This record gives sequence, structure tokens and C-alpha cells, in this order.
Amino acid sequence: MQHREFEGTDGLEPMQELLQRVWSPRSRMHIGDVAWERAVNAGRSAHTWRTACWDDGGQVIAWGWAEGDHLSLVVDPDRAEVAADVLAWFQELAPAGVVSVLETEDHLVAALEAAGYHSDDAAPFFTHHRIPLSDLPAPVVPDGFTLRHTRPDEVEKRAAAHRAAWSDLAPSKVSDADVAAVMSTWPYESELDWIVEAPNGDFAATALIWHDKLHGIGLVEPVGCAPPYRRQGLAQAVNLAALHALREAGATDAMVCPRGDDGYPQARALYQSIGFRPGARTALYLP
Repeated sequence: MQHREFEGTDGLEPMQELLQRVWSPRSRMHIGDVAWERAVNAGRSAHTWRTACWDDGGQVIAWGWAEGDHLSLVVDPDRAEVAADVLAWFQELAPAGVVSVLETEDHLVAALEAAGYHSDDAAPFFTHHRIPLSDLPAPVVPDGFTLRHTRPDEVEKRAAAHRAAWSDLAPSKVSDADVAAVMSTWPYESELDWIVEAPNGDFAATALIWHDKLHGIGLVEPVGCAPPYRRQGLAQAVNLAALHALREAGATDAMVCPRGDDGYPQARALYQSIGFRPGARTALYLP
């Protein structure tokens, strides 16, 4: 077994290789999760993110991704014993660090408990939601607004739309270069990156879906609507348009992972209004 370490956003390909190979509805992460997070943060992660991969016979069997003192990990369930190696690596980096898993990842929960971690039941959490694509409502936008997918030459406008959508929570650090990195990261497809274009040309609302074609499931990440355009049904419409495009691309299901606690209920309410239904939740483990 070989152990490799990366800094910043390096190492994405082996991470996605393992994710796609072992993915199931019981998995916390989708190939789109790491594609989005690492691409959109490409310019800010060189000294704060560390990744380690474990290979056996040329095949990736585990990885750990440390964002400061927070670990995400994926371990092949058939090689569950390697989770102990991932946790030992992380404990050297961040002895007081915390670990996130999905409650259904039994092999990771067992490894955490064996290593002395315990669940923080009061911590914020995310809930996996899923929707079949067989019976979607039609998206509707007000007169003068247009639903369409993003074009490859619209990096600057797409980046501006993302910044606008998050402007009332905290100033967004997402740059044009970050969005260009997202749009060049597998499995991004512009045909699954949808917008609502306002009569004045603004990108009022956006929804991006990452399609795992091996499993026929898309991840919705992220979705946003600029404050001046809210309460007009645009976020719902752009989600539905993207989901219809995902179905046309051959997928059968979609998933999204909004906050499940009451600290930020708005996103959960939006997705459930479309037809997403909740499932397993994440759990945060402390040493």
C-alpha cells in the first residue's frame, strides 16, 4: 500500500476516481462535491488544504481531505481497515480536529468510535435529499425572464451572478478566475449550468448540476438568487430547468445537501417545495 500527499487543490483526480467507484446512496460525497469545492477555492487553498491518498495495486482505496482542522474522508468499504490510517494521518495534522461523515457510512462511524471520537449531536448538520426525475413539474418564470443554460464564454457574468446571490450573507470571495476553474473541472457541463436571465440581461438566479453518468445521479451544487430578484419563484424555476436538462442527459435521480438543522432552513424549504425528500444526515465527530 502506498501513501501520497498533496497540497491545495492537487490530487482531485484520484479523489474522484475512488468516489465514483464506491458511491452508493449511503455515501456522503458525490464527485461534484469535490469538483466544486476544490475548483471554486483554487486560488485560496494552497496552504490550508492537505490531501492524502492511499493506493493498493495501483487503485485508490482511501483518501483524507483536511481543510484546516476539519477532515472529510472516503474509504472503500471493502478496505474499511484503512480508515484508521486516514484518521492517524489527520490527528498528526490537527490533534483537536473534527471529522464529518454521513450517518449511514457505518465503516467510517466504526473507525471513528474505535479511534476515540464521539458525535457532537448539537452541531449544525446537512441532510441528503433526493428526487426521481421521472415526474418533474414544468419550470415557470415571469414575463420577460428567460431560462437557459450558461455558455462557455460567460465566465464573468456567471461569476458576478454567484457573488450577487451570496452578497447579503457575506462578501463572496469567488472571482472570475475561480469560476473559470469550475467550468474547466470534470464533470462540469455548461448544459447543466442553468440561469434565469432578467429582462435587463442580469443573471438573476443560477443552478449548477454535476452529473455522475456512471450512477445516473446529479448533484445540485450550488444554487443562488440575487436579492433583488427573490420571492418571484426564480430559484425554483432554475432548479427545475436544470433538473429537466439532467433527465435529458440520461440521469434518473438528483440529490442536494442543504442544512438540515434550523440554523438555515430556507434552502431546505426550497428543495422540498420542488419534490426533494430528506434522507440521511451528516454527523460531526470530535476527538
